[in-house]
Amino acid sequence: MVIVGLGLIGGSLAKAFTKYTDCHVAGFDTDPATLEEALACGAITKAGDDCDLAGADIVYLCLYPQADIDFVKTHLSSFQKHTVVTDVCGIKAEVCRGLCALAKEGGFTYCGAHPMAGTEKHGFSASRADLFTGASYILVPCGAPEKVQELLRQTAFALGFGRSVSTTPEQHDRLIAFTSQVPHALACAYVMSPRCPEHRGFSAGSYRDVSRVANINEVMWSELFLDNRTALTEELDTLLKNLTDIRNAVAENDHDKLEELLRQGRLVKEELGE
Repeated sequence: MVIVGLGLIGGSLAKAFTKYTDCHVAGFDTDPATLEEALACGAITKAGDDCDLAGADIVYLCLYPQADIDFVKTHLSSFQKHTVVTDVCGIKAEVCRGLCALAKEGGFTYCGAHPMAGTEKHGFSASRADLFTGASYILVPCGAPEKVQELLRQTAFALGFGRSVSTTPEQHDRLIAFTSQVPHALACAYVMSPRCPEHRGFSAGSYRDVSRVANINEVMWSELFLDNRTALTEELDTLLKNLTDIRNAVAENDHDKLEELLRQGRLVKEELGE
């Protein structure tokens, strides 16, 4: 097993493989200190090299989208026909397009994926073996054979994932714009209020719930936002329209309109039951 990039997700994958399976994990990371830490805690058995890539059954790409593509391009001659290459990127259309082209050129099999797990923290120090317990593992097959998809599903279940769903890159990115990217954008916009530094003593669960993911890795999320700009712009337009409707009802002292808007939100949430 090879894991490329030992941040929050890559590091957690390494720790989960070590805890829950008998796999030997070779790890790649550009930071020597991270490699030393991963070796010291037993998350990986060795620092990865081209021989590990050539011998791996599965290679997990856990870098930013363009960095994943660049890594494979740089090491293309090391990937073998038996190798399954997958990734953990939070957007799929851009990365799938690039990695599918490289798979065709290099002769290996690529199957996209997205573990729906994480925290507001990042880096190897935040990684943990149980991060994926009960989480959803999204597969974006991009034409990968069913036996490869099943291999990745069963591997995910062995690491603690609770369910797996399959979709296309386009559908994935539309849904992720709503479920993940808009909340991060909203949290950042929310804490930019001049009132935010004054919140202590006046805040409880609502503030924590809305602001939590503003503790963001701006380098990674900027790339994810821009790679998914069409779907994200559409979702942000919808959010702005809904906020504007509520804002106008408040500004115009329109109790009936405001009550109806808030009722609509409550009913949607109650119907979903989660």
